[in-house]
Amino acid sequence: MRILVTGATGKVGRHLVEELHRGGHHVRALTRNPRNTNFPDGVEVLGGDLTMIETLGDAFEGVDAIHLITFGGDDLGDLTNGAELVDLAERKKVRRASVLGSWSRTSVETALKGSAIGWTLLHPVEFMANTFDWADELSTHGTLSTLATYPSAMVHEADIAAVAASALTEPGHDGRTYPLTGPEALTPQERIRILAETTGRDLALVQLTEAQERERLRGYGYDDDYVEFGINLATNPPATAGKVLSTVQDVTGGPARTFAQWAQENAAGFLPRDAGAVSRSIGP
Repeated sequence: MRILVTGATGKVGRHLVEELHRGGHHVRALTRNPRNTNFPDGVEVLGGDLTMIETLGDAFEGVDAIHLITFGGDDLGDLTNGAELVDLAERKKVRRASVLGSWSRTSVETALKGSAIGWTLLHPVEFMANTFDWADELSTHGTLSTLATYPSAMVHEADIAAVAASALTEPGHDGRTYPLTGPEALTPQERIRILAETTGRDLALVQLTEAQERERLRGYGYDDDYVEFGINLATNPPATAGKVLSTVQDVTGGPARTFAQWAQENAAGFLPRDAGAVSRSIGP
């Protein structure tokens, strides 16, 4: 199959490009910065911006399926041009789409559900890569300061990509919505323990009060609305946050990767270093 992957340099996109390439498919990788890529030989790289429909004609040309993200632009805001994107895909005879969903439905999902394209929605509970948000403090001070104590069944980005690859290349996934989790639900304290074992460092969790958490979030420059969102998430997490599901195994036939595996792969990001030097993927 010929498959277009949007957001190809992001946390999920880069894994999906590699997964599809290993499967023998012709992969076209769409990115806003085509010169800043490191894909396997044979992957076709094109430049384009999902917020600018006029840049996408060549990317959508001649592909059988497409993986879509639901945000774009410098601010990574929700896409508002979903109807245009889906109309372009229909005109280019795209038959199937997988969509990496966000917190709430965007114009992309709405447009796909009214189209003739077979769609599959992917809803990860939380990326394991969100742990990189802790990297500055852990690497510099060996501590994690947080209010949150709830367990999260976060999922490895490569498993999200594996489910997307199945949805794009195999029958039986059209019209399905897949909530995705890892194989275990871990608290921040448990994740810190795993990172400590992986890196060989003494790492400690510092439990914050709500007032201290507000101060910490404001220190990053977040506005009051975002600060209160963070407080509410920490104190009233979604009921699904700690629920482990078998979706990855059910769809791909293989077990979901553990956080210990993710930590081993990304240990370098949590070693002592100069502040701000963490290496991370930008975007999903």
